[in-house]
Order: sequence, then C-alpha cells, then structure tokens
Amino acid sequence: MKYLFITDCPEIAKYVDLCGVERIFVDLELIGKVKRQGGRDTVISRHSVENISRVKAAVNQAEVLVRLNPLNPNSAEEIENVLDQGADCLMLPMFRSVEEIDWFCQRVKHRAAVVPLVETIGAMQSLAEIVQVPGVTQIHIGLNDLHLDLELSFVFELMSNGMVEKMAGICRNAKMPFGVGGISTIDQGLVSGKQVLSEHARLESEWVILSRSFHQLSTNLTELQARINLPQELEKINNVHLAFLNRSRFEVEHDKQLLYRLINDVVSNQKKERTAS
Repeated sequence: MKYLFITDCPEIAKYVDLCGVERIFVDLELIGKVKRQGGRDTVISRHSVENISRVKAAVNQAEVLVRLNPLNPNSAEEIENVLDQGADCLMLPMFRSVEEIDWFCQRVKHRAAVVPLVETIGAMQSLAEIVQVPGVTQIHIGLNDLHLDLELSFVFELMSNGMVEKMAGICRNAKMPFGVGGISTIDQGLVSGKQVLSEHARLESEWVILSRSFHQLSTNLTELQARINLPQELEKINNVHLAFLNRSRFEVEHDKQLLYRLINDVVSNQKKERTAS
C-alpha cells in the first residue's frame, strides 16, 4: 500500500518522507468546496502555491502531488504555475466528463503525472473512457464528494453498494493503477481503518490518503510528533495489509461480508437517528 499525506509544511513533509510516505499531497482546491462541504465535519485545506517548491526541496524520495481547483477560466495558468513550482503529479477534482480530462492532459503535456479524482456521477460513468486518455497515469476514487453527489448518507456506502468494486474492475482491466479514498488509523473510525484496508487488499487498490487521524490537524512537526507516532501507525497498516494479501478465498469473502455489514449498520443507525429527530 502506498500513502498520500496532506500537508504543505516543508518540515512535516520531510519527516513523513523519512517515515516512508510515497506522496506529499498539497491541496489547492478551494473553488466550490466550502459550499459543497459546508456544515460537514470535513477538513478544508488552505495550502499555498509558493509552498510547493519548498515541499519539493524538503523531500528526498516522496513525490509531490498537487490537487488543483476544478476547471475554471484560470486553469491553464494554474497548471503552469504548479508545474513551475516542481509538482510531480497533478490531480484534477470535480470533473464530470472525459472531455475535461482530455483538455487537462493536453495542457499538462506529459510534464507531470495526471491523476483524475473520480468524485462525481459523471466521472464515475465515464471512467472506462477516462482510463484510455493519453496522459492519465493513475485514478483516485474520491469517496467523500462522490457519496454526496449520489445523495448517500455514509461515505463508505460506495463500498457496500458495489460501486467502488465496479470502478476498481475498470481500472484493473485497463491496467491502470488506482487508489480509493482515505483511511483512518487501524482502530479508529465508524468503520475501522483495519476493515477498510481489507477491501483495499481485495480490490487491489494501491493508494490511500492518510486521513486526519494521521495528521491530527497539526500545523508543525512538533505538534504532529506529539499527537501521533507516525512510523508505528504506518508499520501497523503495512503489517495488516500484508496479512490481508495472504488470506484464503474464504477469509477474503468473510472480511468482505463483515465490512459490508458494518457499513450497512452505520447507514441503518443514521436513518434511525434522522427519523427520531
């Protein structure tokens, strides 16, 4: 399993690179995000373009991935600015058609990896075409905004209803590397990181974003190291993931059914709470 860690702090980036994180995730997306996620318990990053080059200079092994804004009149300029800062990978969010990805790839011109973030109904429905677009190097399936677009009540419902499995199959058939959403630490979350990781292993997902339980909203390295033992937590995930890769077919199916039951229980409880209120 390969990890993305969201930060634009060079000091933190250097540390997590040493811990084995493969990509530092600088998040420039702001257009429309507050409106989409306003009132929800989500983190909205307010990273700086100027910090991309500082993060790039701080790391030795990790790539620097930058999530841009959705396509807008300034997108061509945004692409150039980010490339000038040394970004290795560009992620496009909130697109709804293969034409948007094609336009984006033509502007990038193979100067960086292109990672479409599939998080809308249109993107999901166009995935079989998107994986064929020249310049696309990897897919990331974004569970949070996609579950909102589909008007689902729980982010991991996309796993239990089969939608993630279908998208994963499209990527595997095209031999396109892909990742899925984010993950909490092993024992945290409404559905634990461990249970979610079991599905990553089954679907052959290669990438996952380390969620807020890993960065703890830390703004500097001192805060981060005081709040979480990152090497230890990553070692736990690596060991659990390796064990999941070596399961029997019976164990794979058992873990799948357990995960889906846990997800559906959360959905059921949420519906009861809404009804009661």
